[in-house]
Amino acid sequence: MKISDILKTTRPTVSFEFFPPKTDEAMANLLDTLSRLHELRPSFATCTYGAAGSTRARTLEVTLKIKQQFKLEAMAHFTCVGQRLNDIDNVLENFATHGIENVLALRGDRPANLPEPPQGWFPDFKNAVDLIRHLRKHFAEKFSLGCAGYPEKHPEAPDFETDLRRLKAKVDAGADFIITQLYFDNAVFFRFVNRCRDIGITVPIIAGIMPVTNVAQIQKFTAMCGAAVPEQMHIELNPIAEDPEAVLRYGVDWSTRQCRELLAANVDGLHFYTLNKSKATRQIVENLRRTAALR
Repeated sequence: MKISDILKTTRPTVSFEFFPPKTDEAMANLLDTLSRLHELRPSFATCTYGAAGSTRARTLEVTLKIKQQFKLEAMAHFTCVGQRLNDIDNVLENFATHGIENVLALRGDRPANLPEPPQGWFPDFKNAVDLIRHLRKHFAEKFSLGCAGYPEKHPEAPDFETDLRRLKAKVDAGADFIITQLYFDNAVFFRFVNRCRDIGITVPIIAGIMPVTNVAQIQKFTAMCGAAVPEQMHIELNPIAEDPEAVLRYGVDWSTRQCRELLAANVDGLHFYTLNKSKATRQIVENLRRTAALR
């Protein structure tokens, strides 16, 4: 089922994001995580795509397991950077052939060791707007398309308003919904949504939630994506940074309160960045359902 159709009948959605494992052992761990989280009846689940398509085979494998083995609606991430046009179309045709109906269309990050591509290597796919436009033109009936939004702006964007205009271009090109990058302060998200609506973006906006489970890890992720860690979170995490269980409890509590506020404001959906682990996400969703904040 297409996520665009799910969003017509189900608000808020609850969704989980996974990444393709690189080893058989990691795949076994991911399948265990999926078996625990699919019991929560998410609206859909997604699988990321490695830089320059480096994990494309595993992305397809995981996405199909989500859909076929665990009977969940699935969405494959797809990045266009560093890939030739024929490769792009072949991967997308392969997705469609296997019954995948949902794609999160992204530019993707160029690996640090990748030199500037030769002229003409991907002339039509310099960014997500070009990819979405191509998908709508050549795969119009095959996919529901999502795109990424940045509540605190993309780290490469010169300013917030420029980034918003780029997001509107993605929606105008054919994106059906937006999933945001992780963030921790709901005031940032509400400002982002209000500005989106002000400039004519009307598609559903799903909030990206990453529970803090490891202080060093979250510092690394936020540095990469440009998200800010609130000062309150810094102050409260510092004394417990070396206590994994205390950090986990803190992260679950913070994200539970964050999600309750979002649900009270009628958010379109909650998208959990699971990091291929089940414990924190499961506890948060169970907390929300226990207090009837979430169906």
